[in-house]
Amino acid sequence: MTHKSKAIVLKTVKYGESSLIVTMFTELFGLQSYMIKGIRTSGKTAAGKISFFQPAAMLEMEVYQNPVKTLQYIKEYQWSHIYKTVYFDILKNAVVTYIVEMVLHTIKEQEEGQQLYELIEEALIYIDQHGHHDILNIPLLFSLQLAKILGFRFHGRYSDQTPVLDLQEGRYVDHAPQHGFTLEGEMALINSRLMQIMTINEAKDIQINNINRRSLLKYYQQFFSLHLENYREAKSYQILKTVLQ
Repeated sequence: MTHKSKAIVLKTVKYGESSLIVTMFTELFGLQSYMIKGIRTSGKTAAGKISFFQPAAMLEMEVYQNPVKTLQYIKEYQWSHIYKTVYFDILKNAVVTYIVEMVLHTIKEQEEGQQLYELIEEALIYIDQHGHHDILNIPLLFSLQLAKILGFRFHGRYSDQTPVLDLQEGRYVDHAPQHGFTLEGEMALINSRLMQIMTINEAKDIQINNINRRSLLKYYQQFFSLHLENYREAKSYQILKTVLQ
């Protein structure tokens, strides 16, 4: 049976002499892997087809979906959004790469994930269509919203009574716990403000300098490692830190 679904490319792996296995996050089926046969042949036509499967590419597809198989097949595909700036802009590419890698490192199940799909799609299109100033906080906001979807969001907010964010327990508390996984002071306050944002477009309204952005990204990686078994730090986090100088 075939189904129509939008999808976002996460990674590709060469298979055999001319094929690819493409990992995607789909609107209908969540995380899926697809075999693309014969796409790595020589010629301009093949090169054009491969461009559809760059990381972060956004597609509309008709796919053969067999629930008992781990590898699916694509019948037809076309662009759902063609990037104008993402692949040519160093900062935008770093932010998009971070988002893609965070999804790869946190989503393991082949389950429906329309809420997550919509979050990824909205973030990627926003990055493509807005300037540098407007996208600087997107990695932070995306990390918070991804954690929320995965079920280990932060609770509470910064106040005189609860000035410490306990990363292990995921909540604001009145004093620092002994384990030491905490945010305090300005970092705890900024995180509290980010938690109150409801849409991607609001992220630009939070004033954060690059030093604090880099620090928060580090703490968010720690937060994910505390709550997801076998979580591997996103390599793109290091690249993003360099870009945010």
